Amino acid sequence: MKQSDQLLLLALLVWMLLFLAVFTYFSDSHPNRLSFLTESQRSDSIQHNSRNSMASRNIRLGLHADRRGPFQSRRVFRLPLSGDKLLHFRNFGKGQPDFRKHIMNPRKSDYRDEYRSVVRGLWKGQGSFKMLSQRLQRAMKDYVHNNKHKVLYKGQRKAGRNRQDLLCQIKQQAQLRTLDSSEQPFARLGFQRLIPAQPLQQAYRTCAVVTSAGAIINSLLGQEIDSHDAVLRFNGAPSEGYERDVGSKTTIRIINSQILANPHHKFNSSSLYKNITLVAWDPAPYNVDLEKWYQHPDFDLFTPYIAHRKKFPEQPFYILHPSFIWRLWDIVQSNMQENIQPNPPSSGFIGIVLMMSLCEQVHVYEYIPSMRQTDLCHYHEKYYDAACTFGAYHPLLYEKLIVQRMSTASEDDLKKKGKVTLPGFSNVICPS
Repeated sequence: MKQSDQLLLLALLVWMLLFLAVFTYFSDSHPNRLSFLTESQRSDSIQHNSRNSMASRNIRLGLHADRRGPFQSRRVFRLPLSGDKLLHFRNFGKGQPDFRKHIMNPRKSDYRDEYRSVVRGLWKGQGSFKMLSQRLQRAMKDYVHNNKHKVLYKGQRKAGRNRQDLLCQIKQQAQLRTLDSSEQPFARLGFQRLIPAQPLQQAYRTCAVVTSAGAIINSLLGQEIDSHDAVLRFNGAPSEGYERDVGSKTTIRIINSQILANPHHKFNSSSLYKNITLVAWDPAPYNVDLEKWYQHPDFDLFTPYIAHRKKFPEQPFYILHPSFIWRLWDIVQSNMQENIQPNPPSSGFIGIVLMMSLCEQVHVYEYIPSMRQTDLCHYHEKYYDAACTFGAYHPLLYEKLIVQRMSTASEDDLKKKGKVTLPGFSNVICPS
């Protein structure tokens, strides 16, 4: 063989070895980037990687795609798990929380270590935002600073009120009030034809307020809850499939405006909202400008309310007056030296005071956490955040301190059942 042929064969062999090495590298390290992908496949791959990169960036930066009303901001994080399951993480502050503990093992998050002392304090009616994590402290400070509802509290503060004084203060200052047709714009809009003729004042002997807290799982409280004359539930919390822990009876359901406005909740078709008394609420501005509220509610509750009342005129369905909502906030702030979040109270606190107005005795389950404490937000949904227990947007920590100080429940009830017992206002005797 000629020398030139040998050199040509050697060069060909070297080229083949080099090609094999390059091919092996790309097929092992970058299986989605092989050179024989079609142009369409390469384009899809690039778009997919771009979306994943953007999604990861959004999570790192704390961005969200949740709908925001003009007076409210709630941030919801969604991280994909196996199949079609999602974990939902709520971040109410501007900080960037470390999600790694939740992602790797959501049931063994920093909640148990970091907040055990906070729960023990709640059992004794003691607590401060300084006991919370830095993330929740930052969130609370942000809300105080932003003050979207233009809250201007001018009342006095007295942190040392005893149980009787607290009960009398709430009874006298936060009398239950629902929307009627006596004020504008509702008078000219014909709401007298929509609002139930009978006021929301039915009296019950003993009542249960069943919160949606994840800690109620494995409580075996269902039978006790159903033994009460009336049972209040919140928003879209189901009982079917959870009867052993939460019971099956529902008398009243309090719903925020998102339930009515968001098609995801199927307000018009779900059995959750049928054959019971409904009570809706939405935060107006602190100055209770009803005209502005009607034009720009946090979420549109008026359109679905009108449609529902026309379709089911026999079903009792009320809207809480915004003045009632903000009086409750005033009461909480008046009993705290710390500046609480200038946002409306939680549905839980609103529902508790509502039932104290209707019942002779009220038993509240898992509003103050039991020994089953967990950062699972709701027993029927899989997302985790301590803000659902201690508050970020809502002044939950402070509300719970108020409720515990009014309670007659034993510490054993608090620890084992997460239960507080409150007298109805009809049984609260106050000085004239």
